[in-house]
Amino acid sequence: MAHSFTQEYFQIPVVTRAYTTACVLTTAAVQLEVITPFQLYFNPDLIIRRYQIWRVITSFLFFGSLGFSFVFNIIFLYRYCRMLEEGSFRGRTADFVFMFLFGGIVMSLFGLFTNIFFLGQAFIIMLVYVWSRRHPLIRMNFFGLLSFQAPFLPWVLMGFSLLLGNSIVVDLLGISVGHMYYFLEDVFPNLPGGRKLLMTPELLRMMFDQPEDPDYRPLPQQDEDLQDDEQQN
Repeated sequence: MAHSFTQEYFQIPVVTRAYTTACVLTTAAVQLEVITPFQLYFNPDLIIRRYQIWRVITSFLFFGSLGFSFVFNIIFLYRYCRMLEEGSFRGRTADFVFMFLFGGIVMSLFGLFTNIFFLGQAFIIMLVYVWSRRHPLIRMNFFGLLSFQAPFLPWVLMGFSLLLGNSIVVDLLGISVGHMYYFLEDVFPNLPGGRKLLMTPELLRMMFDQPEDPDYRPLPQQDEDLQDDEQQN
């Protein structure tokens, strides 16, 4: 069983595996009181004046203590990060890492002017937004309650967050940054007079782009609670 788990774990695409693992380990460290959320949250003053640079990264890794919110976020992170990595970014790991860097940097800049302490949820919404815009004809079924086209998924999640009494600022940030990336990467280059503005640095290509593993198995596009109906209108 241990060998099977290890084999399955290393079948997960590298970026999804690294990010999901970092999020789980960070939460575990907080639960075990090895570290505290006060050492992780996004604080521009501490980052700039006290050089606590790690906060730029750790603010994307913590989703709160173990509970429904944490499980919900981890499931969405794993699912949509993996589907992007082995879908439109398959064989383009460097481009995927560059999208992570773009999203992280832009959200951190927005974080300078907003009162958001942890940016991980906004980052997940960004991933969901990009995936949904690249699969506009797929019909979604949200917990058996709503049926809609994939591009509406980020907005449905925002409404769900609102129903739970949470602030929608985080969702709006994720949607905004996701749209910025989608527009610059997928829309603007195809407009008359448009051109590709987001260029992946060659260093990232040298570091991450490698030949594809012949034993690689993509993640199925189905899930018990959130199912993708592949029937296109």
